[in-house]
Amino acid sequence: MLPLSPLRKASSPSFSPREFRASLAMFATGVTIVTARTPAGVLVGLTANSFNSVSLNPPLVLWSLSQSASSMAALSTGSHYAINILSASQKELAERFASRYEDRWTDVAFTEGASGAPLLTGSAATFECFNRSRYEEGDHVIFVGEVERCSHQAGAAPLLYHGGRFYTEHPL
Repeated sequence: MLPLSPLRKASSPSFSPREFRASLAMFATGVTIVTARTPAGVLVGLTANSFNSVSLNPPLVLWSLSQSASSMAALSTGSHYAINILSASQKELAERFASRYEDRWTDVAFTEGASGAPLLTGSAATFECFNRSRYEEGDHVIFVGEVERCSHQAGAAPLLYHGGRFYTEHPL
C-alpha cells in the first residue's frame, strides 16, 4: 500500500463562477428527481442531475444538494429516499421539480416505494435508497445511498440535460 502524501491546498481559481458554470454545462447528463416522504407524510421532491454510481458491492449511488435547499432538512434526516431517472417523456416534470412551483405534486402519478418514498410513474429507472452517509463539501452535501431496490424500463429513452437545456431526442 502506498503511503498517503501530505495534504496540499489547491491554488485559487483562475476563472469566474460564471465560467465555471458554463464549463460544467458542457457535460451532458441524465436527469433525476429525488423523492422522499417526511415522518409527517409530506412529499419532498427535487430535480437533480448530480447522480452517479459509486459501487456494485454494496450497491451505492450518490447525488448532491445545495446546503441552502429548502428540502435539505427532510432529505438529510430521513432514513430513505428514491432516485427516479427520468425518461424523455418527463421533461415537464423535470422543469416543475426544478422550479419554485407551489405544489409540485399536483396531478403527479406515482406509486409508494417500500420505504414510503414516491416512485414516479413513467421513469426510465428507480432506485430506492437507504440514506447511508452524507458529506459536506463546499456549498453542497453529497448523499450516498445504499440501494435496497431498483427497477428499470428496458428501452426507455432518457431525458438529457446539456448547456442549460433539456433534450428529449437523441441522434445516437
